[in-house]
Amino acid sequence: QVQLVESGGGLVQAGGSLRLSCAASGRRFSVYGMGWFRQAPGQEREFAAAISSSGGTTNYADSVKGRFTISRDNAKNTVYLQMNSLKPEDTAVYYCAADPWGTGRRTGYDYWGQGTQVTVSS
Repeated sequence: QVQLVESGGGLVQAGGSLRLSCAASGRRFSVYGMGWFRQAPGQEREFAAAISSSGGTTNYADSVKGRFTISRDNAKNTVYLQMNSLKPEDTAVYYCAADPWGTGRRTGYDYWGQGTQVTVSS
């Protein structure tokens, strides 16, 4: 089992940047695929980005491709989401999640953090 804690959210103007971090505790972080998801008010949670256990494969939603970058540091048990060129429609609670299959897929995540709020003002 793995426990996840997100940080780095906040308020930023449109066009700005934020970097989210997700610290994992528990065993064998390096075997998990990791993902970032987001949920805007009144909407369902949606996939944003994912990375395989080794970091060799990444996967992005079309809405964030070219603006967001997911990365991981297995020595630090941490996954990151660098968000650039932020738009008001990126406003959401951002969650990180862990997938035991490790492939960097868009579904099938078993462990979730509590989320961090990102608000982009226009």
